[in-house]
Amino acid sequence: MENQNIIIRVATPADKIYSEIITNEMEASAKARGTGIAKRSPEYVSQKMDEGKAVIAVTEDGTWVGFCYIETWSHGGYVANSGLIVSPAFRKSGVAKGIKKRIFDLSREKYPDAKIFGLTTGLAVMKINSELGYEPVTYSELTQDEAFWAGCKSCVNYDILMSKDRKNCLCTAMLYDPKDHYKPEETKEYFEKKSKVYERLLQFKQSRFLNRLKRLQNGTSRFKSMLTHFFNF
Repeated sequence: MENQNIIIRVATPADKIYSEIITNEMEASAKARGTGIAKRSPEYVSQKMDEGKAVIAVTEDGTWVGFCYIETWSHGGYVANSGLIVSPAFRKSGVAKGIKKRIFDLSREKYPDAKIFGLTTGLAVMKINSELGYEPVTYSELTQDEAFWAGCKSCVNYDILMSKDRKNCLCTAMLYDPKDHYKPEETKEYFEKKSKVYERLLQFKQSRFLNRLKRLQNGTSRFKSMLTHFFNF
């Protein structure tokens, strides 16, 4: 694998041959992590390719490597770079960073005035985002478009999101505001200083907190107390 040249480019309609393998890998990856993005169909991914709102990575011989796509909300005021996925055979090769950089640049080209945001449970994605100039934010700074939040219904953590009136969840929110942002060098440096803190919080969210959620009934006073203690930390 290391000797294969990987091409990262804007996806075209001809890339729809990869749509099913992309969505299958998205679903498998979400199940393996115990968390998940909104489930997408091959038809939805194909539509993004038709619209020129996706980035794909392939080898020179046509092997699929990775993918990510653009979604817009609030009449184009917010942009999300969603569905980042890399084939298991090519993970830890740096390709995810390359895809994120290309989809970020594509978003800036198509929507220069839009705020670009993302939700992630992964420390690696947080690191990549920080290198692009994203900053951790509260959920209140994200789009409030109902269509966006409806997309979370297929995530296994949807009950957590709704229990906090969409104010927080296991995912970390990050935002790039073209009109008010730090330089990428600054956000990268800040992340590096705080990476251990983020790592501990993510581990807490994904293990202890989630396990308690599965054992407790929604609405109990103990459950509400846990949410308040954690999210006001």
